[in-house]
Amino acid sequence: MNSSDIGATVVITHRVREGKHLDYESWLDEIGPLCRSSKGNLDWHIIRPIPGLTSTNTVIIRFDTKANLQSWMESPIRSRLIEKVKPLLVSGDDFFIRSGLDFWFVPEGAKARVPARWRQYLVTWSAIYPLVLGVPLIVTPALRLLGVPDNHALTTLAVTGTVVFLMIYVVMPRYTKLVRRWLFA
Repeated sequence: MNSSDIGATVVITHRVREGKHLDYESWLDEIGPLCRSSKGNLDWHIIRPIPGLTSTNTVIIRFDTKANLQSWMESPIRSRLIEKVKPLLVSGDDFFIRSGLDFWFVPEGAKARVPARWRQYLVTWSAIYPLVLGVPLIVTPALRLLGVPDNHALTTLAVTGTVVFLMIYVVMPRYTKLVRRWLFA
């Protein structure tokens, strides 16, 4: 198996129309088990919006190979369910697919080589460590201010969701540019 065929992730974002959130949750209950039972599915995570702060639902789905992920994304079952959910969404079914964690280290559309795994490890670890220390200090009080009860599982869900969001959209795109010379040395 080609190393680029190992592991693939799709990040899907949906902005739900006002008043349609319960219908959207029902739709997630319908599509979730079908996706999780498809060939090669490793996991499925939903990052729900925080009322008053964000408005986007993010679904992160991992598969064992890009081919299996592509098969799910192009399946008639998913196509039918996407058509069903479209009236609930402000905009379409937005997504991007990447293999493994390499999408953090290789520019979009690049035919560049991937850095050594140990370098990827060090860069990722050094980015996650301060986030894991700092994000709970901000998210936990924010949840309490919003009236979210003190629940370890719920707090951990919000903290990890925030860390993943920051890693993918804020930290890694900038950090990898900063350390590019060392990363590819």
